[in-house]
Formats: sequence, C-alpha cells, structure tokens
Amino acid sequence: MCVSVSHQRKKQGRKRCMYLSAFSVSEILINDAMMLSLSLSLSLFISLSISYLSQFGRTEVIDNTLNPDFVRKYILDYFFEEKQNLRFDIYDIDSKSPDLAKHDFLGQTFCTLGEIVGSPASRLEKPLGGIPGKKCGTIILAAEELGNCRDCVTMQFCANKLDKKDFFGRSDPFMVFYRSNEDGTFTICHKTEVVKNTLNPVWKPFSIPVRALCNGDYDRSIKVEIYDWDRDGSHDFIGEFTTSYKELTRTQSQFSVFEVSDNTLDFCNDGSLFCNRCSAIIVTLLSFSVEAEHTFLDYIKSTSLHYMNPYQMNAYAMALKAVGEIIQDYDSDKMFPALGFGAKLPPDGRVSHEFPLNGNVDNPYCNGMEGILDAYHQSLKTVQLYGPTNFAPVVNHVARYAAAVQDGSQYFVLLIITDGVISDMAQTKEAIVNAAKLPMSIIIVGVGQAEFDAMVELDGDDIRISSRGKLAERDIVQFVPFRDYMDRTGNHVLSMARLAKDVLAEIPDQLILYMKSRGIKPNQSPPECSPEAGLSPTSAI
Repeated sequence: MCVSVSHQRKKQGRKRCMYLSAFSVSEILINDAMMLSLSLSLSLFISLSISYLSQFGRTEVIDNTLNPDFVRKYILDYFFEEKQNLRFDIYDIDSKSPDLAKHDFLGQTFCTLGEIVGSPASRLEKPLGGIPGKKCGTIILAAEELGNCRDCVTMQFCANKLDKKDFFGRSDPFMVFYRSNEDGTFTICHKTEVVKNTLNPVWKPFSIPVRALCNGDYDRSIKVEIYDWDRDGSHDFIGEFTTSYKELTRTQSQFSVFEVSDNTLDFCNDGSLFCNRCSAIIVTLLSFSVEAEHTFLDYIKSTSLHYMNPYQMNAYAMALKAVGEIIQDYDSDKMFPALGFGAKLPPDGRVSHEFPLNGNVDNPYCNGMEGILDAYHQSLKTVQLYGPTNFAPVVNHVARYAAAVQDGSQYFVLLIITDGVISDMAQTKEAIVNAAKLPMSIIIVGVGQAEFDAMVELDGDDIRISSRGKLAERDIVQFVPFRDYMDRTGNHVLSMARLAKDVLAEIPDQLILYMKSRGIKPNQSPPECSPEAGLSPTSAI
C-alpha cells in the first residue's frame, strides 16, 4: 500500500484528540488447495469498508502469488472512544472490470480499528472466512500512528553487476523498500518498476512521502531488497542492504553507494561461518531531493497580503483607509495621485516601480479614498506583482511635485504601504535625504509578519538617516508595523483608529519645522478658493 487514501467522517458531540493511523495490510496467506480453482494469473486486492456499508479503498493488484504483501496504505482518523468497524474482502481479479461481482471472491474478515491498535505491536492476525466449508487463509493487519512530517522525497537508484538469475537472458531486476516497525518487523512501502534483461539496471526516479518511508524518524532502518522478476510470481532474491533516511540525505552533496548482501552463510578456511556479500554488487543512489508535500488547504489558502477577501479588507486596504480618511480632510479637492511599484504591467509585461493605480499615466489622480481603493482593487486584476521592490522612484516622484511648490501653500504627505522588502536601500536613502529639504513627509506602514529592520532604519528616530555623508535636514519618515495595531478581538475599526493616530502624530511637527526653517509665516487671511491649497496626500502601494 503506497498510495495514501484519506477518509473524512463527521463526528458529533465534543471534539477529542484524534490520531492519524497508518493502516496497512502486510500479508495474506491463502491455502495452497485454492490454487486448484484459480488460473495461473492470480491477482488479489483488498476492499476495505467502513461500517459495513461503503467501500473505502482497494489495494493494488499483485499477480501470481498466494502470499501477497500489499504496498498501498490507508490513512484513517482513530477515535479511542468510538467503535470503528472494518471489513476486508479478498478477490481474484479476472479482468479490468471495477465490478466486484465479476471477480472471484476468496474470503473476508471483520474487525475494528481498535482491535488492530490494541494488539501487541499494533499487529493483528485474523483468519479469512466467508466461504462455507472452506479455510480461506490468514490476513495480517498492522497500524501505526503517523508522524507529522509532510516532506516528500524523490530518489533514483542504479545497480552494477547484479547476479544472473535467468537461464536464458539476463535478470529482470526490481527493488522493494521496507520501513522498520517498532517491534523489529518490516513493512513494505514501495516497489520500483521491473527493468528487463539487464545486470546493470537504472531505475526511474520515484517519489514517496517521508512518513511512509520512515514515519518521520530519520534514524529508523530502511531495508531494500533486490529481486529478479519471474512471470510465475516466484521472484528470485538477489540481495539486500539497509540504510536510513539520515544516510540517504547525504546524497544531496555526494553519491551514496551501498554494498549488497545476499544473507547466505559461507565457510572460511578455518571452518568459521561468515555472511556472504554479493561479489562486487553495488547499488548507487543517483539523486535525492526533498520538498514539502502540499495539501488541499495549502492550495486554497492565500499567502498573498494583497488577497481580496470578499468579507473584509486586506491589510493594505485597511492601512490606506485608516490614514487616508483622516488626512483627506486637509486636502481641498480630495483628489489624490495613487501609485504602485513592483509589478509587471500589461500588455508587454514591463516591470515598473512607478505606475498609476488607475492605469492613467496622464492623470493618476483618484477621487477620495474610495477612488483610491477602487483603483487598487482594479490594478490587482491587471498587473502581475513582481520584484525587485524599489522605493526611490516613488519618493522622487512626489519630491518633484514638492520641489515645484516651496512657498508654503502646499505640503505633501506620501503614504507607502509595504511588506518590508526593499531592493534599492542606498537609492532610497539618498532620495529621502534630498526630500527632507522639501515640503513633504513620508509615512510607511509595514504589513505582514516580515522583519522590518530596513524600514526602522529609514525612520531615523534613533539615528538620523544619511546618504553619501550627508545628513537629512529633517526627520520626515514615520514607520509603523500594522501588526502592532491589530486588535485581538478582531475589531478592525479600532485597529485602524490606533494606526492612524500614531502614524499621523508627527505630521504637524514636521510641517511646522519645515515652515520655520524657511521663514514661512501662516497666511492670516483665508486663501482664495483654490484646489491647490493645503495638504496633498499621495499614496503608494
């Protein structure tokens, strides 16, 4: 049983601790007398039913043997407090039809999952029945609690100078992998394909979950046997070797070579016994790689901080709304330029670090916070997020606006919302140092769980930011990580209010400091109605 089959069942009442049990059929012993009624192409599989009603799974088919050792495993949820009924049916497969009625029934047995788990070493031997007046043989069932390891390993092996077992032609070798059990027995976990007519086989790469290979125990023994395939099922044993997952992992840096033993005893010249090793038979692990085994939940869970949940705003939108709804009250026309950076733009896939969220290069202005949010959501549908992440182009973009209006009639606030990644630290520092002498401030809100060391450095609260030996004239950057303001009760309104209060607290002092340094006094008379007067917020996402 090498392919895991999951079974999900609804459980009523109070939830309790669940244990995943690896459920395997390790051996079936069919009476030799039954061979008289079977064709030479004997094929077996097991149908497992839960609560005697529904079929849960089938093993692979094994040809021409009365003692099959199935590879396929079943994964079941084990509940100590419940009686979990199981039934196993054995069939001789005569065709490719999935209908069991068209195949020969060989026997069945009933048990509970608790019987298997509670048996010595979680290994249960049961007689097969179901055919009146006949002894149908024995089935051996084994269970083991699964480890939490979710890695999957891909390996490829080759061998040299195998023994010639066929009278005509060479051997037809294949490999069988077993993992050791806690009681010292072994359970089959994988079979390779048969490579025909060769003594130097190169088997195809195969993948297997680490928990199927060693149940997440890297030091557990793994036994590998090599056989010469025979059509009648009486495969000839060539040799074996043992290893462990830890030993196999070394092949990531170099080849691992294993010496094969055939476990026969020979006599030395002095009459003592020694274990014979197959002369010059070497198995080589050609490749070994490990990757995480992904589940259904991994694919449906969104890892993007830009993910648009239909039921709530993402962190980018909440930060934008929290700051923007307050600062927009100080802008006369409520029109704000909104820029994006770090994306490929349609139609040619050009990477841009300074593009309008509304797609209009000539007029990047959006009408109020709702207009910015709409442009942001629409841009996510058209652009492809892409690195590197450069801040300097956006800072310089706003600085060009601020440099054109230094008479005190306007003050610019740039809001940058970022996940903390920055690819042009030196250029950004230089841009901020140059912007510090202009009528502008920069607010940076960090979203996500990344480390924001680079953003803290840009903030300059402890050490004034500098570039090329030149200190910034003013501290114009305020950084906060949004996660520090997330309300534990899930109250996003409260989170946004706290965020806005802290990030905007320094803006008045920064504005006053700029005006005083330039000798600009407040205009006592109300200015003429002009869309250009007041604070001019700019957003960058």
